[in-house]
Amino acid sequence: MKKNKDILIASSNIGKIREFENLLKDYNVVSLNDFDIEDAIEDGTSFLENALIKAKHGSLHSGKYTIADDSGLVVPELNFEPGIYSARYAGSNATDKENRDKLIKKLNDLSVSSLDAYYVCCLVGVKHHDDPMPLISFGTIHGKVSTTSLGSGGFGYDKIFYLDEFKCSMAEMDPKLKNTISHRAEAVRDFIKKFEY
Repeated sequence: MKKNKDILIASSNIGKIREFENLLKDYNVVSLNDFDIEDAIEDGTSFLENALIKAKHGSLHSGKYTIADDSGLVVPELNFEPGIYSARYAGSNATDKENRDKLIKKLNDLSVSSLDAYYVCCLVGVKHHDDPMPLISFGTIHGKVSTTSLGSGGFGYDKIFYLDEFKCSMAEMDPKLKNTISHRAEAVRDFIKKFEY
């Protein structure tokens, strides 16, 4: 694929779009917001299914090469919650804070201050709605979720997701560093290799 090609990010999440703009600097990144396209209904049962639903939806309504990610936080000891429901863990219109508060309550109910967790990102790219060969990549980053909320950067669960090696929450991390180590960064790196092949 040629560089400087338009890529539609099938999302209206400002934080996510900003990260993609930084991660895909060689491309002209546009989003659902630029075309007044509503978000797809995510009724899949896995990160991959939801990413594919979103990518197809974006491509169908924009006519552009579209990538979509489905990402979230997974806490194995909480039956792998919040998983694919990360963005709506506390309800369909829940704020990031409400989602974090629900997770913190679950930790408090177990009388623990932290649990092992990981972020996962599944990224799917399609040339058009009926593309029979979507590009698929994954990225993960492991750490811990905590009842302590710190930092002002990032979004989602970043304020309560801690990386031992950096001794800080993801929300306290410099955005440039985050964009080299995050689950989304890893997925995008793998995606670009396939995209430019």
